[in-house]
Amino acid sequence: MSNVKIQIVTGDARPIFKQIVDGIRMEIARGELPVGTKLPSVRGLAMQLMINANTVAKAYGELTAQGLVEPRQGLGLFVSEPRQLLSEEEQKKRLHTAVDNFVNEVAYLEFRTEDILKEVQDALTKLEGASSPNDRN
Repeated sequence: MSNVKIQIVTGDARPIFKQIVDGIRMEIARGELPVGTKLPSVRGLAMQLMINANTVAKAYGELTAQGLVEPRQGLGLFVSEPRQLLSEEEQKKRLHTAVDNFVNEVAYLEFRTEDILKEVQDALTKLEGASSPNDRN
């Protein structure tokens, strides 16, 4: 079983369950939680994060619905093989929403467009490098 390395931020606008979903999704995307990794039990993660177990159960339910993890009868929850459960139209809609939110966040920062694009490119490159086993040395 892997130790999930996420933190809950009390001032975050996202609900706690969403912070858990986002944190675990990023760990999976970066390869920090590879396919087949057993996640902590609901109670175990709730104790680690010092939050209500129902909140963890809700987050695990969302991760399961997204196809990122799968329950194995009597064994727990495991990171599953990547598979796309969203239609191409829904993927595009989510991309546009994420880009709109991002642009809204950075619109009033005093950075040039080139600097912002470089930051985004660097972050995506790190993500691609982490999720590709051939790039790890």
